[in-house]
Amino acid sequence: MPIIPIQVAVIAFDGITPFHLSVPSLVFEAARDGRFAVRVCAVEGASLSTSAGFSIVAGHGLAALDTAELVVMPSWHDDCRPAPAVLLDALRRAHGRGARVMGLCLGAFVLAEAGLLDGKTATTHWAYAGQLAQRFPRVQVDSDVLYVDQGDVLTAAGVAAGLDCCLHLLRQLCGAALANAVARQLVIAPHRQGGQAQFIERPLPVSRSDGRFAEVLAWVAARLEQAHGIDNLAARAAMSRRHFTRHFRQATGTSFKQWLLAQRLAQARRLLESSDAAIELVAQQAGFGSALSLRQHFKATLQLSPSAYRKGYRN
Repeated sequence: MPIIPIQVAVIAFDGITPFHLSVPSLVFEAARDGRFAVRVCAVEGASLSTSAGFSIVAGHGLAALDTAELVVMPSWHDDCRPAPAVLLDALRRAHGRGARVMGLCLGAFVLAEAGLLDGKTATTHWAYAGQLAQRFPRVQVDSDVLYVDQGDVLTAAGVAAGLDCCLHLLRQLCGAALANAVARQLVIAPHRQGGQAQFIERPLPVSRSDGRFAEVLAWVAARLEQAHGIDNLAARAAMSRRHFTRHFRQATGTSFKQWLLAQRLAQARRLLESSDAAIELVAQQAGFGSALSLRQHFKATLQLSPSAYRKGYRN
């Protein structure tokens, strides 16, 4: 049976940064198996200027939003100017009939202006988070995270976080295997939790200790079913506990506990997608110890039980 592609509408505008525009296409078109049909659309009918000094022509008008299942606002003007009424109306119609809407970086301002973020948690680039909160007080702005998934509406921080958010949605729609394959193709991290920090205090210097640190993370990732204590890992990395903890947060933007949970959840999802193993066995192999613990973490993170996740993915 032929695959019916998911229709994705990406909105361009005059003055857009080309890389912002390319982010959703890089992720969804990289699947290369006909699962997605990405259309670039715009309000303007003529060619659009870009911040890179060349022009582009959008192949579609805003009518593409009327049939899209996913609508992406990949960015917006740096001055966060009001959006045209015709664009806001098109976004409201798409959302109203059940399309998912994603606002990347400053694209969150357009979604907020359309009223799609009222009563919801959202994020944007950390430098603009205060302005978003001030202009749209009905939006709960979280400036510390990479992306926020509210089900029908998703928002993300800067460019790299936009890639993370798109990969997160690709993982939801098509499973971990395809998302990981696309991440490898793009040479980016396969999965970063949305709650990870936007801003890492400083880039780590390349040193001998960094190599040991990376080896420790790889060692843990290959042994997720085992218990891991910070003291033992710090000793393996030839660091003090305090230095290891500080080094870990500077390198990853999150704590070891949060990182380990994310790795175990990702492993559980892979096992649920690719095998018929009992939930108890999946829990043990992913490091949760018991089916009850796995269910609790799945419910808290994905709002689904492991069984429902497996059934939904296979459907």
